[in-house]
Amino acid sequence: MPENRNWESSAPLVIAHRGASMYAPENTIAAFELAVEMGADAIELDTMLTADGTPIVIHDPSLERTTNGSGSVASKTVAEITQLDAGSMFDARFAEEKIPTLEDVFSAVGNKILINVELKNYASPLDHLPETVIDLVVKKGLADRVLLSSFNPIALIKAQRASEKIRRAALTGDGPKIVRGVIEVFTNYFALHPEVSLVNQEMLAKHHATGNRVNVWTVNEESVMMKLLSMGVDGLITDKPDIAKKVIGLTT
Repeated sequence: MPENRNWESSAPLVIAHRGASMYAPENTIAAFELAVEMGADAIELDTMLTADGTPIVIHDPSLERTTNGSGSVASKTVAEITQLDAGSMFDARFAEEKIPTLEDVFSAVGNKILINVELKNYASPLDHLPETVIDLVVKKGLADRVLLSSFNPIALIKAQRASEKIRRAALTGDGPKIVRGVIEVFTNYFALHPEVSLVNQEMLAKHHATGNRVNVWTVNEESVMMKLLSMGVDGLITDKPDIAKKVIGLTT
C-alpha cells in the first residue's frame, strides 16, 4: 500500500472497483493483486453469503455472468462455488482463477491495501452478512483497513450495531431521492459513495461540512477523473486504477 495511505488520507484515494477489473476478471485474487501492483490505495469488492453461511466474493446473485456455473449464489455451498472457473469468461489466460471467499482475499492482500467491502445482501436484508463479515474483519485484525458499504441502510445499521469501530459508507445510485432517503435513515456514516452523475459542488460541500468523505463510482474516463478531482472528491472508484494514479499524479 502506498506510504501513509488510510481511509482518512488527505490525498485522493484510488479505489480499484472489483480490483483492476478492466484488466483481470472482476472480484478475483488476480484482479486484487494487480490493483496492488498498479499502486491503488484500496480495492472495492462485493460479498454475499453462500448456502452454508460463508462470505463469498462475487457481484451478481447468480453465477452465470462471471463463471462456468449456474444458479443462485445463495443456493450453493462454498465448496461448490469455489471450484468454478471464474476467469475464462474474461480471458482464457485466467482459466485457473476461482471465486475467492472473503477470508481468501483478506489473507492474500489484507496487509497490502485498504479494502472496501460492499455488503450485497439486498435479496435477504435480514440475514447475518454484516455480523459475519465483521467477525471475520476482527479475526483478521483489519478493522482499521476495511470500509463497509451498502445501498441498504438496514445492512449499515446492523454493521454499526455490531461494531462502532469499523467505518461505513452509504452507497447511492438511483437519483437524488435515494440520496436523501439514505441520509435520512442512516446518518452515522464515514463516507458517501455516490454514482458519478449525482456529484456536484453543492453535494460535496454539504458532506464535507459534516465531516464525511465522498468517494465516487464508477469513474473510468480521464476527463471525468480530472473534473472530480478539481471539485475536491476524496476518492475515485475505478476499473482502471493505473489511469487514476496517473491523473492524480498530474493534478497534485
